[in-house]
Amino acid sequence: MSETGNPLEQGASAKIAAHVANARYEGLSPEVVHALKRALLDHVACAVAGASMPVSRTLLSYFLETDATRVATVIGAGAKLSAPNAALVNGANTHGLDFDDGTTHGSAHPSGAIFPAVLAAAEQHGSSPRQIILAAVVGYDVMIRIAAAMHPFTARQGFHNTPLAGVFGAAAAVSSLFRLDATQANHALGLAGSFAGGIRQYLDDGAEIKRIHPGKAARDGMLCAEFARRGITGPAKVLEGRYGFADTHVGGQLKWDRLLDGLGHRYEISNVYFKPFPCCRHYHSAMDGIQSLRTAHGIRAEDVTTLRIGLYSVGVNGHDHKHCDNVLDAQMSAPVGAALALADGDVAAHSFLPDSLARPEVQRLVEIAETRVDEECERMYPGRRSGVVEIGLKNGHRLEARVLDPKGEGENPMSDADLERKFTANCVPVIGKEKCDAVLDAVWRFDEARLLAPLLRLLSKE
Repeated sequence: MSETGNPLEQGASAKIAAHVANARYEGLSPEVVHALKRALLDHVACAVAGASMPVSRTLLSYFLETDATRVATVIGAGAKLSAPNAALVNGANTHGLDFDDGTTHGSAHPSGAIFPAVLAAAEQHGSSPRQIILAAVVGYDVMIRIAAAMHPFTARQGFHNTPLAGVFGAAAAVSSLFRLDATQANHALGLAGSFAGGIRQYLDDGAEIKRIHPGKAARDGMLCAEFARRGITGPAKVLEGRYGFADTHVGGQLKWDRLLDGLGHRYEISNVYFKPFPCCRHYHSAMDGIQSLRTAHGIRAEDVTTLRIGLYSVGVNGHDHKHCDNVLDAQMSAPVGAALALADGDVAAHSFLPDSLARPEVQRLVEIAETRVDEECERMYPGRRSGVVEIGLKNGHRLEARVLDPKGEGENPMSDADLERKFTANCVPVIGKEKCDAVLDAVWRFDEARLLAPLLRLLSKE
């Protein structure tokens, strides 16, 4: 049971709730506000592009049939739904291409859990852009702190960290948006503990439920804040109580110092990573290494005889398969990602479609790829999401590259210009260049805006 005497553990839930209630926009540094804008830009890039994915289209079709409310925008679709249902669909849109941001220390994707909840609630209740900025920053902070405090234990137990931590983050974000007091915010978090769920069994057969997990967290977190606002109570010690989250989901191994260190002074949104490749983050370092070797040595796919990928155990387990019966299978496979990087250099969303994967040179590279646990990568994880790749050539040469930080995080960040290119490349085909140019201007000046509606109109497909 929890509450073992660790002084950090005592009152942890109340401390998080007070943080949610006491945060103010005026307390955010310019650097944090800019980090929020970067995350918002990447969010809309992923949500607009992902709106065309089959899961998103199916969800939207169902809700258009059953939900007569029209108050919250479905990004990239030209439709409106109730706020909770819009949050669910937009969360699925965001994760539809596995292209959304994440946290290495927590192995979770905050964008699809936080922004859909905040934007839908803000549109329904008329919140201002600055209120939205604060709410999203707080939501990211709570979600990432919880994810980092429970990882890698939860992932190794088969949980998907995104919906587990995401529902707490979404509840915190909407609580901040509604200006709930500390007691109400604690109830919202307490309610979120009973909504927290999501398992990684999808890895075995590429099940599409993974796409829905962030939206589930967004919807449920919003509902928790709405319920708390109306007086429904949750347990006051949802994290540290004797039947609390730390025991039920983390086996008593929650890292309390990671949860609370710098609370109210350091905002985790400044440390998220952004993805250059639309596939699982665990093997991006290996793909980066392949690209660098390919460019430096002029490697052609037909010259390669062996392909060895070294990762940490969390990256190998569930990601070393070579079958790709569907797009998610392919996106979750280190051999597939490595083969595409070697065959094509540039890897985009269309690279994981069946026609691309069926190419003989790609199939051969997938079959010869070997994925293993590398001791150095294991030692550094989860502090660094590193990878190593070794390529054997027909001429007998062996080439190796070790990458400590994949492109998009740590000492290898994506620049503002990189994020703009990702946005335009993926969204111009959906909403057109004129709207994309206007979205870029609106996002970079979001803290100066008076209303949310102009940005949401731009993000509609109409």
